[in-house]
Amino acid sequence: MPNVILDACVLFPMYLRDTLLSTVEAGLYVHYWSQKILDEAIGNLINKGYMSDEGARNLETVMKAAFPEAMIEVPIQLEELMTNHPKDRHVLAAAVVAKAQIIVTRNIKDFQDQDLNYWNVKAQSPDDFLCDLFEQYPKIMVQILLKQSQNYKRNPRTFAELLDKLSNQIPEFSQKIRTFIT
Repeated sequence: MPNVILDACVLFPMYLRDTLLSTVEAGLYVHYWSQKILDEAIGNLINKGYMSDEGARNLETVMKAAFPEAMIEVPIQLEELMTNHPKDRHVLAAAVVAKAQIIVTRNIKDFQDQDLNYWNVKAQSPDDFLCDLFEQYPKIMVQILLKQSQNYKRNPRTFAELLDKLSNQIPEFSQKIRTFIT
């Protein structure tokens, strides 16, 4: 089971975040984040108008309570050793602390192979990452999404509606699920 860092950019689109965290709950991988990663995700939720300040802070509290083992501390000295894009050095440093094999991010360009290879880490888009999980666990992934679609009480979603929402951020994965169930 791989150790994975979830970058801030994959934590603020709601349906994508829910899918990634549901796959953690199913035991398909072990995830980690730092306070700096969470601060960036929460800041994006607020600044982009997805949530109020209070709502975003409540979400952070719920995420920390649901996954207390995910929180890691990253020494600033380690962050300073990283050679990838300056704004994402804290993410690579978190991966090193967590002994993560994968960073799930939409900012692939900020994580070049020459910056990652020394640390035995690779960067993957959420679409590629979830497609890889689907290749290993197709039936489990469908069950995860079925359960996820049933968990939306305030704004209920059918399974097909959830896939439509996800297709905006993870189109290949969504298509693989559709193909598998038909």
